[in-house]
Amino acid sequence: MNPTLYFLKSSEQRIATDMLKYAYRLDEIGKNIEYTPELEIFSKFYGLSSKDLGLYALSEQTIAGAAWIRLLKEEDNAIGFVNEKTAVLTLGVKPEFRGKDIGAAMLEQLFLEAGALFEQVSVSVLNNEKALSYFKKFGFVEVENSQSSSPVDESEVITMLKQISKERVVRPSDGYDPRKWMD
Repeated sequence: MNPTLYFLKSSEQRIATDMLKYAYRLDEIGKNIEYTPELEIFSKFYGLSSKDLGLYALSEQTIAGAAWIRLLKEEDNAIGFVNEKTAVLTLGVKPEFRGKDIGAAMLEQLFLEAGALFEQVSVSVLNNEKALSYFKKFGFVEVENSQSSSPVDESEVITMLKQISKERVVRPSDGYDPRKWMD
């Protein structure tokens, strides 16, 4: 399944807020975002900083998921925080779209774009083999002694870190010469 990816703009902050429930498994345990104010930092005022970068996937005419990174501060006390130069990743995919490589498509594009802004990205994941192996295939490594408790259900989470390459992003419009289309 090839989703269509769109940049997540500040006017679409609601998408990030809605996807938090899937990123942090709130849907699986019957909680709403209102009951977990610790997660607000990941979407509140999204896009108002030049260091917010994200995208969402559209599949079957439905928003299937979103992935975004934010540069946070130590006082935000966010899970997955490493330092004030490392962006924190949030990835959420609706259950009916999981297992269809939508998350992978979003992450691959997001990491291409992130190279223009960041040297590394961190993420907080459940301490289980499935979650750890998923992020390892994208180049994330576990941060030593980073175990903590999820604010959602107290399950153990681990922070992982990925180095971002500074490759130039090539877009279809790069190198466009309008003269070749003129008479």
